[in-house]
Amino acid sequence: MKKLFGVTVAMVTPFDSNDHVDINALSALTNMLITKGVDCLYPCGTTGEMLRLSASERKSVAQTVVETANKRLPVFIHVGAMTVTETIELAKHAVEIGADGIGVVTPQFFAATDRELEHYFVTIANSVPENFPIYLYNIPQCAANNIKPELAAKIQQQCKNVIGIKYSFADNNTTLGYLAVTDNFSVLHGYDKLFLGLLDAGCDGTVSGCACVFPEPFVNMYQAYITGNYQEAKHWQQFCVKFSDALKSGANMAIFKSALTMRGLNGGHMRLPQLDLLPEENQQLKEDLTQLCKEAGIAFSIN
Repeated sequence: MKKLFGVTVAMVTPFDSNDHVDINALSALTNMLITKGVDCLYPCGTTGEMLRLSASERKSVAQTVVETANKRLPVFIHVGAMTVTETIELAKHAVEIGADGIGVVTPQFFAATDRELEHYFVTIANSVPENFPIYLYNIPQCAANNIKPELAAKIQQQCKNVIGIKYSFADNNTTLGYLAVTDNFSVLHGYDKLFLGLLDAGCDGTVSGCACVFPEPFVNMYQAYITGNYQEAKHWQQFCVKFSDALKSGANMAIFKSALTMRGLNGGHMRLPQLDLLPEENQQLKEDLTQLCKEAGIAFSIN
C-alpha cells in the first residue's frame, strides 16, 4: 500500500467571487505544486476548509486534484465529515476516482469516548477495500477529540489498511507514542517548524499547509535530508521556520490565499464567516514575503 511521505501538501480550496469552488485555479495550484517537486498532495483537509464544503463540492475538489495529478504523485483525500454516513460516502468516492488513499479526522465538536472513536474508525476502514490505505488524522485542538497512541494501535490491529496517522499538535511524547505503534506505522506531522527534527525522530514527513504556498524551502530541506547533506538541510529548515512564521502557520487561511495570489496564482477568496485580508494586511504581507524570498534566494518574484 502507498504511504504519505516527505513534503505532503495540505491544499487550500480557492473560491471565486461568486463563492463557487474555482476548479481552474485548483488545477493550476496542483500543477504548480507538482512542478515544484512536492511528494504528495492532501486536499479537502483543514487547510482546504473541509467543513465549509458540501459533500458534492468536496467530491469535485477531490476529482479535480486526482485528475490533474494524473498519477504523477500520490494523492490522499481527506474525507472526515460531521457524520459517519457522509464520511463513508466521501471515502467510497475517493476509491472510485482513483485516489491513492484517504485521511480521516476524528469526529468534531461533540466529545467521543475511546470506544466510540475506535468504532468510528473501524467502521470507516471497513467501508473501503482492505488494501486501500487510510491515515488517521488527529488535530485535538480543533476537533475536541484526541487519538491516544494505544487507541491508534487498537485500530491498526483490527484494520490493516489503517497504515498511519497525521498528527497536527506539537506534543513530542504523543508523537513518539505513535512511532512505537508498530515498526511500519507511518507518522506524518503537521508542525512545519520542526520538520527536520521530526524526520530525525522517525516521522515519514510533514503534512504542510505552508508548503502549499511556498513549497521551495520544504522541498529543498527534505531533498538535502534524504541525500545526507545535513548542513544544507539545517539551512533550509531555518527558512521553513521563517516562512511558517510569515504565514502564521495556517492560523488564518486567508494569508495562504493572498500569498498564492501574490505568486501569480489565483488563491481565491475565503468562505464566510471567514474573511479575506484587509488591504493594509495584504500590503504588510507582501513586504514581509518580498524580503524573506530575497533572503532565501528563492528564484521567483512576488506580484
